[in-house]
Amino acid sequence: MPERSQSCDFLVIGSGLAGLAYALKVADLGRVLILSKSEAPATNTAMAQGGIAAVVGDDDSFESHVRDTLVAGAGLCREDIVRRVVEEAPARVEELVRWGVPFDARTADGQAYSAAISPATSLKSAALTREGGHSHRRILHVQDHTGQDIHERLMLAVRQHPNIEIREQHFAVDLILEDDSMASTRRPRSAGAFRVERSRVIGAHVFDRGRMKSFDVFARVTLLATGGAGKVYLYTSNWSGATGDGIAMAWRAGARVANLEFMQFHPTCLYHPQARNFLITEALRGEGAELVNAQGEAFAKRYHPLGALAPRDIVARSIDAEMKKTGAECMFLDITHQRPEFLRERFPVIYKTCLSFGIDMTCQPIPIVPAAHYLCGGVITDADARTDLPGLLCAGESACTGLHGANRLASNSLLEAVVFADRAAQTARRWFSELGPALEFESDWSLSGSRQEDDERIAIAHMWDEIRRLMWNYVGIVRSNRRLAAAQARLNVIRGEIERDHQLNRHPDAIELRNIATVAELTVRCAMRRRESRGIHYNIDFPHADESRPALDTILSGGA
Repeated sequence: MPERSQSCDFLVIGSGLAGLAYALKVADLGRVLILSKSEAPATNTAMAQGGIAAVVGDDDSFESHVRDTLVAGAGLCREDIVRRVVEEAPARVEELVRWGVPFDARTADGQAYSAAISPATSLKSAALTREGGHSHRRILHVQDHTGQDIHERLMLAVRQHPNIEIREQHFAVDLILEDDSMASTRRPRSAGAFRVERSRVIGAHVFDRGRMKSFDVFARVTLLATGGAGKVYLYTSNWSGATGDGIAMAWRAGARVANLEFMQFHPTCLYHPQARNFLITEALRGEGAELVNAQGEAFAKRYHPLGALAPRDIVARSIDAEMKKTGAECMFLDITHQRPEFLRERFPVIYKTCLSFGIDMTCQPIPIVPAAHYLCGGVITDADARTDLPGLLCAGESACTGLHGANRLASNSLLEAVVFADRAAQTARRWFSELGPALEFESDWSLSGSRQEDDERIAIAHMWDEIRRLMWNYVGIVRSNRRLAAAQARLNVIRGEIERDHQLNRHPDAIELRNIATVAELTVRCAMRRRESRGIHYNIDFPHADESRPALDTILSGGA
């Protein structure tokens, strides 16, 4: 095969939990290629501190977990999806244990967290914690670095599998549709076209950042697992590459997206000039941390009976309201009433990180602010992770499955990733024989490999900063019709400039800029369509919920 193209059976775009779990489940059928646009460990999964929600305690029930999820989702969850995910949770957690994830276990005194669950022990021994919106302790965790441990264990399994290859610094730019072959002046090099109403996805255009070269990857089945879009906002808990790439690619290819207005703002990110995106896990509030102002006064119960353990949208708005009311730059999280040894053992990463910034959480409150955290919308999928486009699956934060509705319940994100990775794998195994090999052809697509001039870098940096500030100020925790209209007008101009430059001289550093501009503009369009306030979308011009509106009310057709 020419240098310009390569092939595999399963293409996975993204190296987070959904992508890795899926890869391990399909690798026995054929060759799997995982693309990571940075280093493979750089994902939102690895930054997840809290844990994964599952009903394993004797005092808990599926009905309770379902109810908590539906309440948090503010009436927009798909109940059938919620029940399916909740009921599959214990099996998926047991699978993580078999892959070697050492979830904390209770010891005889019920206090220590050094013991770990193993395949030989029962999930009943898990050291469970509680987070906001949950009526029971049902969060399994590995101290305060759960996502990192899960990611490391799955990454080890993936790297050891002979049928799986991971390519780091490889950025998927756009999806390849079967119809693209008709636009090529070259004759297709293989047959086996799968003709349906919508064009089949047969791979992706890829840019190798290391070698500064572009090429095509053709695949029988493609999975989008690129994560969220927190970097569309100025302040975020997400890793630097969370730029909504999968959502933008899928929409450009013709897939529908929905509910992008529901960006969850995590209430408690560390506020410090040198701390750019460090999250203070909700589990801290689950262990009794209280939200206080600079005078040490607790305020959360003025906004909701559950106080600091209310759903995240309410807690984030309460912090935002207190900051605006007092003019303060931040609020504080106080857990100094807990034993110092407990805090150091239960939250070692948070303790050490705060200490590195001169904050001793055992004896002083932690300064915090809300920040963009988790996207509840995304590429529309069905219960089996299928998108609108044949050959294309989507799982994880990139997908809009109906689980989260208008607001995600804490620690349901890692759960969604493993459940839909499993469902995507089941679908891919069926497609493997049904679809046949991808149609391969030599395209004229290429990405400029030249290094950018200073003025081009400056222009990209300026637009990047402008988009993120615009979204933070106009499409943030509290919105209005006027601000949304102003954001849309400016984003239309910016997107026009970006698309023009993308066609004239497509530098690799501009790929993320193009994607955040696309996702930002789609987010504003979704927000303007939702003429109500619901969950994490709050518009002062429509302060009440409209119960007559359907769950997927802000659908945008791909490319339109």
